[in-house]
Amino acid sequence: MKTLYISDLDGTLLNSDAEISSFTANALNSLIEKGLLFSYATARSFSTAGEITKGITAQFPRILYNGAFVVDNATKQPIITNFFADDVSRQFVRILTEVDVWPLMYYYDDGVESMAFIRENATAEMKEFIYEYEGTLRHDQVYSAQQLEKKNTYYLVCIDSEEKLYPLYEKLKDHPAANVIYQKDVYSGRQWLELMPKAASKANAIMMLKEKLGCDRLVCFGDGKNDISMFRIRDECYAVANAVDELKAIATDVIDSNDNNGVAKWLLEKADVK
Repeated sequence: MKTLYISDLDGTLLNSDAEISSFTANALNSLIEKGLLFSYATARSFSTAGEITKGITAQFPRILYNGAFVVDNATKQPIITNFFADDVSRQFVRILTEVDVWPLMYYYDDGVESMAFIRENATAEMKEFIYEYEGTLRHDQVYSAQQLEKKNTYYLVCIDSEEKLYPLYEKLKDHPAANVIYQKDVYSGRQWLELMPKAASKANAIMMLKEKLGCDRLVCFGDGKNDISMFRIRDECYAVANAVDELKAIATDVIDSNDNNGVAKWLLEKADVK
C-alpha cells in the first residue's frame, strides 16, 4: 500500500519565522531517501515556495496558490492550471472595486507569474505585502480598475479591514465560479479575502497527484481554513497544535505545533517507510 503525505507550509511545516528548521529538513530528507512520498500544498507562488523549501529534497509536483497551479518540480513548468473565465474575473473586479476594495490580481502571461495592482489605492497592509514579495514574481502596476481585468487570472487577494472584507465574503462565498477563503495571515494577522477558480482547491490538486503516483492512502497536515478541503478527502489528517479550531474539529488528531517540528516528529514516528 502506497501512502502520499501532503503538508501545508505556512503555520504547519514552517515555523513562526517562516523557516523550515534544520530538524525538519533533515528528518524529511532522510525519510524521502527511504521512499517517503511527500509533497506540499500551499497558497504560495512557485518562487516563494521554492526558496523557502530549498533545503528539502523535493521530487514530486508542488501544489501552489491553494491548488490553482500544480508545478512539475523538475521542469519548473505548470502541469495543471486553473484560470477564471475572463468575464468572471471582470465581474469580481467590479464587485470589489465598487465598495473600494482593490485586489491583487495574479495572472499568467506568456509563461510568467504576474501580479497586477493599483499602488495608490492599496491599503498599507497591501503595500507591505507587495514590498515584501517584490522580485518573487513580475509586478505590474496599473492605474485603473479596467487595467486590472487581465486574462488568465487565477488568484485574487484582498488585504483590508474585516468591516470591508467580511460582507464581501458573505456575498461571494457561494459563487458558482469561485472558491472563496476568508482568513487572517498566519504571520502578520492581516485579514485576507482570497478568490480562486472553482476547480482550484488543494483537494482537487492532491487527488490528481495521488492518482498520478498510484497511491492508495492520503495523510495530510495543516493549520488553516484553506486546509479544510484537503482534510475532507484524506484517510488521516493531522492539525498542528497552533491550528484554527475549525481544522482541529475535523482532524484525526492534533499533533505538536509548527514551532516544535510537529509534522517531522509525526513522520519520523509513524510514516510508512522502510
